[in-house]
Amino acid sequence: MRYGARMISLTTDQGSSRAQGLVFAICGAVAFSGKAIVAKLMYRLGADPFAVVGMRMLMAFPMFLLMAWWAGRQQRAERGSDADLSSKQLWQIVGLGFTGYYLASTLDFMGLKYISASLERAILYLNPTIVLLLSAVFLRQSVRWVQVVAMLLSYSGVVLVWLHDWDAAALIAHHGGGLDARHAITLGSVLVFFSAVSYAVYLMGSGQLVQRLGSMRLVGMASCAACFMALLQWLVVYLVSHGEQGGLMQLPWQAWALSLVNATLCTVLPVWLVMRGVQLVGASMASQAGMVGPLSTIWMAAWWLGEPVTWRLMVGTAVVLAGIVILARASQAPRAKA
Repeated sequence: MRYGARMISLTTDQGSSRAQGLVFAICGAVAFSGKAIVAKLMYRLGADPFAVVGMRMLMAFPMFLLMAWWAGRQQRAERGSDADLSSKQLWQIVGLGFTGYYLASTLDFMGLKYISASLERAILYLNPTIVLLLSAVFLRQSVRWVQVVAMLLSYSGVVLVWLHDWDAAALIAHHGGGLDARHAITLGSVLVFFSAVSYAVYLMGSGQLVQRLGSMRLVGMASCAACFMALLQWLVVYLVSHGEQGGLMQLPWQAWALSLVNATLCTVLPVWLVMRGVQLVGASMASQAGMVGPLSTIWMAAWWLGEPVTWRLMVGTAVVLAGIVILARASQAPRAKA
C-alpha cells in the first residue's frame, strides 16, 4: 500500500511539474512575441529603431547583469576556480553577444518598421531551417529529404504570409519613411531574415559555451555585451545624424512605459520563463509549446495594432509551424539512433 501511494504521489508530482513547465514555456513564447507589438506601438509614438533598441537595452542591462552575476556565483560555489573564464572564452561571449543579441535585435527592429508583426514572427520561426542550411554548407552535415520537404513547407508558408502583407501594404507599411509601401515591405522582410540568420550563427557558435557556462550565465553575459554595443550604436547614430535618429526629447511618457515593458516583460522575463520550462519538460516539449508564439502574435497584432487577419495569414502561419514541427522531428530521429 505504501509503495502504491508513493507511486501515485510521484506520478502526481511529475504531472504537476509537466503542467508547470508547459505553462512557463507558453507564457515565455507569448511574452517574446509581444516584443514586436510593443515596438510598433513605439513607432506610432514617434520612436525610431535605434531609439527602440537603445532604450530596451538600457533598461534591460541591469537585469542581465544580475542574471550573469547570479549564475556565475552559483557555478563558483559548485566548481570553484573551474568556473573562471579564459580571455578566449570572454571574446567568444562578446562575439556571440554581437551576433545573437545586438545585430539580430537591431536588424529585427529595423525590419519591424516596415512589415507586420505577424510576418516578422513567421520569418523568425525559419531559424531552425537556417541553422540546418548553414550546417550543411559550412559543417558539411548531410541533409535528408524529409528535412528538405520540411524546409520547403516552411518557406512556402512565409511566402503566403508575405503575400498577405503585400495585399495590405498601404495599411501595414505606413511608417515606411518615404518608401513605396511594397518596397518597404520587401526591405523589412530582408532585414528580419538577416536577423534570423544572425541568430542562427549565434546558435551554431554557442554549443560548447552553453555546456561550459550554462544557458543562464551565457545569456546574461552575452546580453550584457550586446547592451553595451547597442548603447554605443545609439550614441554614435545620434551624434552622426545630429539628433535626427535616436532622439528622445520628442517621445511622450507612454513610449518610456512601453520600453520598460519591452525590457522586462518581453525580454528578460521570457528568458527565465523559457529556461524554467526547459528544465521542467525538456527542450523538445518546450520548443513545441513555443509554437503558440506566432498565433499569439496574430491575435495581439489584430487587437493592439489593428492589423488585418486574412486567410493567407492564417494558412501561411499554419504551414510555417507544420514545416518546423516536421523538421524538428526529422532532426531528432538521427540523434535518437546515435
